[in-house]
Amino acid sequence: MNILAIESSCDETAAAVLSRTESGFAVRASVVASQIETHRLYGGVVPEIASRAHIEAVSAVTYEAMERASASLSDIDLVAVTAQPGLIGALLVGVNFAKSLAAANHIPLVAVDHIKGHIAAAYLGAEVPKPPFLAMALSGGHTAFYLVESYTDYRVVGTTRDDAIGESFDKIGRLIGIPYPAGAGFDRLAAEGFLAATGKENAPLSLYRKSAAYKDKTMALPSPALSDGSLDFSFSGLKTAAINLLHRFEQSGTTLDRPLFAARYTYEAVEAVAKKTEEALSRHAVTSLVMAGGVAANSHLRKRIAEVAKKAGVQLFIPSLSLCGDNAAMIGAQGYYEYLAGHTAASSLNASAEDSIV
Repeated sequence: MNILAIESSCDETAAAVLSRTESGFAVRASVVASQIETHRLYGGVVPEIASRAHIEAVSAVTYEAMERASASLSDIDLVAVTAQPGLIGALLVGVNFAKSLAAANHIPLVAVDHIKGHIAAAYLGAEVPKPPFLAMALSGGHTAFYLVESYTDYRVVGTTRDDAIGESFDKIGRLIGIPYPAGAGFDRLAAEGFLAATGKENAPLSLYRKSAAYKDKTMALPSPALSDGSLDFSFSGLKTAAINLLHRFEQSGTTLDRPLFAARYTYEAVEAVAKKTEEALSRHAVTSLVMAGGVAANSHLRKRIAEVAKKAGVQLFIPSLSLCGDNAAMIGAQGYYEYLAGHTAASSLNASAEDSIV
């Protein structure tokens, strides 16, 4: 089966062509048109600008993917498109383009939930997790744990009560001078801070916790892991505390050690996810754990969750760095399973800003 997939939920217009064989998925082409430089001027994504950019790019990106894959529409057996959640204007561009393309060429169409797509990025490797497994989606818009009972049946078992982990990194990153999107820059700056605090490159976070830098009360920040027995988070409190800390330094005329600050902020965010992951694994009898989404590219988080998985005796699946961010290959992988489950979409398909997973 050959699958053409389209993704336009936020600020990347993406298309991919995948082939599904008995041995798994083969990504024949994956094209992403990024809007980062445009939105960097505003410090974040401007929905109206994103929608217009998708309109300009979606056709060219799709046909570029087809050309790279040496495929024509007559070769395509299935069209998959992100239908939710995301920016409604951006989603409508992809959904309507995919509907038109599928209808005009008499190709079956499936709608894909963006979060399921992120987790499906883990299906594009040599090994594939088999349900039931625990998955977490960590991105600019989502921070949640899911019990994946089948490739199409998900159940939320923990989530953020307010802000997402990726949004918190972006907001605080901008405040300390890291250009949007701040994730990669924050990662590098935190690595400098961990090195300064421990004197060792790639030191485990447990060593950082023993350092004088961690014990420095002027850098104290709260954990976003809620202590109410749930698997939930609250990143707004961490963000607010960090903003207040930055204000105190500014008002006192004290120079902020940016790397040490980034290390402390990263530590609290990463340890919160690690703590809740340990709790989730203790509550659910699974043998596999998937971590996906844009924040899954964070090097400190990848290393810490690998420690958690090893301790729990479960197999960890994390997509390659190129598949952590928004892309269409992951949408095609999930689209395949939606098609097998009989979830084809009619011409009445509409986009929705809401998540379909409950």
